[in-house]
Amino acid sequence: MTKKDAPPRWDRKMQQRLARGEAAALGELYDRFASLVHGLAHRVLGDEHAADGITRDVFAHVWEHPESYDPKQGPLRSWVAGLTHRLAVQRLRATETAALTRAGEGSAEELERKVRRASVAARADYIVQSMPTPLRAALELAYFQRRDYRQAAADLSITEDEARRRLRLGLQLLSTAHDTGAPGAPPGYGGAA
Repeated sequence: MTKKDAPPRWDRKMQQRLARGEAAALGELYDRFASLVHGLAHRVLGDEHAADGITRDVFAHVWEHPESYDPKQGPLRSWVAGLTHRLAVQRLRATETAALTRAGEGSAEELERKVRRASVAARADYIVQSMPTPLRAALELAYFQRRDYRQAAADLSITEDEARRRLRLGLQLLSTAHDTGAPGAPPGYGGAA
């Protein structure tokens, strides 16, 4: 691994601190990633209580198995997001399968479509949260405030060319949410898991 490809120092140090059993490290990790974990879990499951449970499960897993994170495989943020996604999809499959069994209706194909839709939505959320602030700001203006590139340029005090560039790049990143091996998606974060 070259110096350029080395994982961020914070990620390596955090993994080492967790492996030593430092409770303060878990608290720091929770403070940094709890909103990401809860948001992704809620996006997949569509249920606040279930998202709370997944959030607890993710941080319990990190505390009990800190060695399962390998800094050489990518950022800690991506690993936590991938773990969240995997656990949320497992919970979604379990609850939906149980509901299908009780009701005696629906099919495995419908369940897989629901899981895929939830996965794409969660990946899109992750991509938006992870993209650089200038790109996210331009997309938020365009989406939530219905601004075109000229209006976004004026609101952000940038040139129209820069506004177009930011919107284009942001949309290109967002379009990868459908790709299972997308560069914007964390490792192990593709498909229906």
